[in-house]
Amino acid sequence: MRYRQLTTGTLALGVLLLIDVLRVWLPGIITIFGQAASTPAELMGAFALGWFVLALGAPAVVRRIGARPVTVAAAVLLAAARLALTATPGGRTQLWLATAGLLAGLVWLVGVAAGIDRPVPGLALGLAVNAALHAVLDTVDLVWRGDWLAWLLSSVAVVLFVLGTAQPGTPAEAGTRAGGAWAWLLAGPALLLAGMVALSPALARTGMSYLVAGDGVARSPLFGLAPVPVAVAGFLCTALTRPPRGWGRAYGPVALLAGAVLFALDRGDLLLPAVLLAAVGLGACLALADVASGPESVTSGPESVTSGPESVTGSAGGTGARRGYAVAAGMVVFALGAIGYYSAYDLGYPNAAVPVVVAALVAVVAFAARPVAHRLPGPFPPLRAAAAVTALALLAPVLADEVPVASNREGPPERLTVVAYNIRMGFGLDGRFDLPGLTEVVDRQRPDVVLLSEVDRAWLLNGGHDTLDLLAGRLGMPYVFGPAADPVWGDAVLSRWPMRDPRSLPLPAVGAPTGAQALAVTLDLGDGVRTAVVSTHLQPPPGQGPVVQARAVADFATRYAAGRPLVVAGDLNTEPGDEAYAEFTDAGLADAFAAARPLATSPADDPRQQIDHIFVSPGLAPSNPVAPRSTASDHLPVAVTLTLPPR
Repeated sequence: MRYRQLTTGTLALGVLLLIDVLRVWLPGIITIFGQAASTPAELMGAFALGWFVLALGAPAVVRRIGARPVTVAAAVLLAAARLALTATPGGRTQLWLATAGLLAGLVWLVGVAAGIDRPVPGLALGLAVNAALHAVLDTVDLVWRGDWLAWLLSSVAVVLFVLGTAQPGTPAEAGTRAGGAWAWLLAGPALLLAGMVALSPALARTGMSYLVAGDGVARSPLFGLAPVPVAVAGFLCTALTRPPRGWGRAYGPVALLAGAVLFALDRGDLLLPAVLLAAVGLGACLALADVASGPESVTSGPESVTSGPESVTGSAGGTGARRGYAVAAGMVVFALGAIGYYSAYDLGYPNAAVPVVVAALVAVVAFAARPVAHRLPGPFPPLRAAAAVTALALLAPVLADEVPVASNREGPPERLTVVAYNIRMGFGLDGRFDLPGLTEVVDRQRPDVVLLSEVDRAWLLNGGHDTLDLLAGRLGMPYVFGPAADPVWGDAVLSRWPMRDPRSLPLPAVGAPTGAQALAVTLDLGDGVRTAVVSTHLQPPPGQGPVVQARAVADFATRYAAGRPLVVAGDLNTEPGDEAYAEFTDAGLADAFAAARPLATSPADDPRQQIDHIFVSPGLAPSNPVAPRSTASDHLPVAVTLTLPPR
């Protein structure tokens, strides 16, 4: 039996749209439904998991009503929600639209599973096209772009998806054989591993930035997206070709487990091999699961009718129901893995085992899917689709913006304008990914140096964007990144002047679940003039101030500066008069905003707390301290102009 191209293409488009919805819905859990570090993580997790558990009832609905009407109705709702998300202004409307789209997507998957016994080509193409397109768009989703191109591409995808679903015989009635449950069970775990590791353009670029540095501190990379087409090609070639026989079948599970382990080690220099190994391994595991359990085929007789609850054995009978429950259970695994991994940053338990356990589950299922009788006749789908998707991915490094180059050829300046900003992963108060808003409020200050907190570079929970590289490109400033919670979450320094001698100091946790660090760089201003800059984000333990961390940062910064002019800035989670605040003044640093106090910076829509600060050494004279209004984050940025000591 040869795959119907329409069925495979429609499944791939549906996966693409579902991932688009997830990239809006997942960040909405912590930016709209709740607030990280204030709304209990258990409550946010229960809200997220509940919708996936609810979808476990979809196979019973499909069996009672019939696969075709349920699938078509769910496809229309998924398509409508996806288009509406491009136009929504954010807030609760966005969250509930995304939730409706998610639930519709889960029900659509269950309906499709009832009729398709070999879903791997469609699933693999959907995951690969999503990764390639995300890379070409520089890791900014079409949902957040909102321009004419985004509307055009989204509309074309939605129309083709709905038309493909509505065609008689596809995809809700395509299955005529038993089996396929193992492959459908892997849909959720494969989606999780692809988004976290194997097919994450942001993670690939972040890995490249660590290879450029080679010292544990990431810097602006050259050809940052070059690994993406390699990962996409490896994934598709292994997913769409016959796996070897005998012990050769083990290479996929071994590669996947190796990639997951490298990712779990939380080392920046291992991210790139983790991506490539996981991509090849995940594709090979999907290929192993792309089998049928037996030779039965229902092509005639009473069960061959094409309407009603008993349309085909694979559509509404016991086999179809098993496939429906399999895909629903697999998506619950996705939810459990995502919630379990990322909630650890609020609750403080170890999470490194999550990707490894999910990879092990995929490996076990891949081996368990060995056919009872024989493989389906006919070749695997041709690799022309793989070549086309790889060609799309190759556009990403070609179209990527060049890395900005800092220069000190003009000689030392008389003044430096410094901006410090907690950017909340790039999401504004309305829950939308707001790069234009962040860029505008920072660029308006005409900064020489920008210090960023809560920088996310690849978390699936936040949509899988490389927020740092995106913002650096828009500001035209190269960056240095200091990992805190893990290699893709931390703080950064962007500068128009060359940055030398970067160092990162992990700070003591003292009971706080999220990691913290201090990133120090030296600005080379020319003619031997240098200034030290330290970016940090203090994480206080529950109910206490960050006294221990503040003391560690003050000591580290003064030792690093070694008598040179020094700037220490960031979200310090302490207010003037607090014990942690005094650690900086006791170290001989001055509050650059002292003359402007009180100057509240959080929350951005109704500032009440003075927790974002810039401290400077006595030789730097501050002027024009401001906290410009913006809702592009939940904090306001702080900016000051510093007059350098006379030479």
